[in-house]
This record gives sequence, structure tokens and C-alpha cells, in this order.
Amino acid sequence: MADIAEAADVGRSTLHRYYPDRDVLIKAVVEDSLAVVQEATEGAALDDGSPQEAMRRLVAAMVDAGDRLLFLWGDPKVFEGHPTVDDPDCDPPDDPVLRLIERGQAEGVFDPELSPVWIQHVLWALVYTAVEEADQGRMPRHGITSTVIRTLEKGVLSR
Repeated sequence: MADIAEAADVGRSTLHRYYPDRDVLIKAVVEDSLAVVQEATEGAALDDGSPQEAMRRLVAAMVDAGDRLLFLWGDPKVFEGHPTVDDPDCDPPDDPVLRLIERGQAEGVFDPELSPVWIQHVLWALVYTAVEEADQGRMPRHGITSTVIRTLEKGVLSR
């Protein structure tokens, strides 16, 4: 908590006033990060234009939220004690990305022989890997979006 207060340029007492312990802070950061990812997805307007254009907008939006993705999926312990879609007691949320993929398959843009969930997992893996590569200095940040799009399209576009 002391390191976080220093990085945020606030006093430890100020940080503790809002977040009494690490668990409360992590929960707040998880909630905020999930909201940023959701806003990015909504901002990509996945129902507008062709599925290919919408997927490209989604990739760009996810790359922009890349630091949040690294936080959320970089450590499996981040979600400990947090209700997730893997919780059997939670109803699965409506997923606009899966809807986009299914629309793309119906329109003959994305390979109909791949499951929509598989395409979604490949998308997340590509975005996460590219953001991580840029974060580690192995890839220029300005090249992430085009690299992910090129890799994704060469693998999921219908032949």
C-alpha cells in the first residue's frame, strides 16, 4: 500500500481512507478496469458497419485499454473473491463480441467452421500478447493494432 500511495503521489493515510486494505483496493481497480473494457467495447459500435470493420474497431479499442487488460488477465489471483462469468451461480452476460462474431459468420465474413468462442479467445489472446509485447519493449506500441488485425484476419476470415 505504501508503494501504491507513493506511485499515486498521495499520502498513505489518504489512500487508507478510501481503501482500508489491499483487497478493497484491488476490488476497486478490478471494477474500474472492467468498466473501462466495457466502455471500450461499447465505443467500438459493434453493431455498426460490416463485421470486419466492427472487429477492427474492437481491436483498436481493446489495444487502447491494453494496460487494463494486462492488469485483469496478467494475474489469475486478481479475480479471487470476485464474481465472474465462470461462477455457476451467475447468469452469463449478453456478450456483444460473441454477437459480432456470430453476425460475421452468418454474413460469410468469419470462418463458420470455427466456434464463436474460439474466435473470441483467439482475439483476446492476440490483443493481450501484443499489448504485453509492447509493454516489454519487444514491439512498438504504434504497431499493435495493425499487427493484431493482420494476424486475426489471416486466421479467421472465411476463405
